Amino acid sequence: MTRFGLILEFDGGPFMGLQRQAHGPSVQQSVEQAVLAATGETVAILSAGRTDAGVHALAMSSHVDITREIAPFRLLGALNAHLRPLPIAVTDCRIVPDDWHARFSCTGRSYRYRIANRRAPLTLERGRAWQVVQPLDAEAMHRAAQALLGTHDFTTFRSVQCQAQSAVKTLDRLDVRREGEHVLIETAARSFLHHQVRSMVGCLALVGMGRWSEERIAQVLTARDRQALGLNAPPEGLYFVAATY
Repeated sequence: MTRFGLILEFDGGPFMGLQRQAHGPSVQQSVEQAVLAATGETVAILSAGRTDAGVHALAMSSHVDITREIAPFRLLGALNAHLRPLPIAVTDCRIVPDDWHARFSCTGRSYRYRIANRRAPLTLERGRAWQVVQPLDAEAMHRAAQALLGTHDFTTFRSVQCQAQSAVKTLDRLDVRREGEHVLIETAARSFLHHQVRSMVGCLALVGMGRWSEERIAQVLTARDRQALGLNAPPEGLYFVAATY
């Protein structure tokens, strides 16, 4: 038995999320089917994150155990061949230690959220960015975001479907910057609650629009009440960037 570490890149638009779902296609199911076609083995793919429907990944760390002897570069090529034409690519494949686990060995996860801040309809970025037509003050958003850094109870920013045992998380990074007509939000932590990033982005967008004061972000955080949330950003702007080990 050999454990292979994989890096997955995917457009989440056609999928119900990364994890296998009973009600629609998933990234996990697609990759597992590609492994079956390439090796004849029924496997389970385990990953560092659990992305929602419509969320994308630039470099999702995953692993799979395969009995058959196969070189990593041959497995990579075979998986990509069987994944076509789905918008999923295996960008790296290597042998990892038997005790290495894509999820439980992970010490950090980072995400990026893309806002297209323009009035013209999206063409090339449709489904890959959140379009906000009102002008956004990215500097105000960044200042407000700093209230969320550190260890807090993030109940306000937690989905009611979240299965985490505790709402306490430590946010290591939350930066907002403008690049032309785009506002980019980048965040990092050991782990996140369900919808935490999208909820933080939605509230910061309200600050950027001038509908909320910068100070209100700290107020809704301390409220520890999902009803205090102003806006949950849509999934299409969210990208899983990387896992650290």
